[in-house]
Amino acid sequence: MGAAKSKRVPRAIREQQMMDAAVRTFARRGYRAASMDEIAELAGVSKPLVYLYLNSKEDLFSAVIRRESAALVAAVTAAVEPGAAADQQLWSGLAGFFAHTAEHPDGWAVLHQQARTHGEPFAVEVAATRAEIVRFVTGLIAAAAKEAGCVGELADREVAGLAHALVGAAESLAEWANGRTADVTSAFGYSGECEPPTAEEAAATLMNFAWVGLGRLMAGGRWAAGG
Repeated sequence: MGAAKSKRVPRAIREQQMMDAAVRTFARRGYRAASMDEIAELAGVSKPLVYLYLNSKEDLFSAVIRRESAALVAAVTAAVEPGAAADQQLWSGLAGFFAHTAEHPDGWAVLHQQARTHGEPFAVEVAATRAEIVRFVTGLIAAAAKEAGCVGELADREVAGLAHALVGAAESLAEWANGRTADVTSAFGYSGECEPPTAEEAAATLMNFAWVGLGRLMAGGRWAAGG
């Protein structure tokens, strides 16, 4: 009798394995230094198979960006409890963001570090994802304004600006929380033995920084130069 044929791996599963390997390789080696040979070896497949399924290295990187972007947006939106108080919705969305970036550090590194630095079309795809998150946060802040009864006092442009600022702060905090090596922390005066914050702690840090100010803004308080 001939040798039994090995069970064929479904294409969807094989592509998932190759994408996982690509995320890890791009995150740790960078787009330019990463090789299709390395990705194929990590995925346990031949390089021709990677090309057959996912075409070129550029197409593969774009596919990785789209997958990781969709996962991040889904995590943030799913974390928000509909009908909760405005501050609770914002906190839970932030917690979902920090939890996802902590659980998928390679995916976050691809989006936040690699894709943005290699021009079109990669940076454009990441910008589109960021814009989607900003729109979502804009809606949360607008809902907070409505809940506080200050609709009309905050112009749409100002609400959008606050959303951009909050998303930028979240990205910076995630970068800090997820990259706390001894070298990095010592440069900022922190002990390398310090544990990174949990997703809830990171969300609370940003809420303490931003929401206290937003709360005063919702109550009619304003900062003025020379005031």
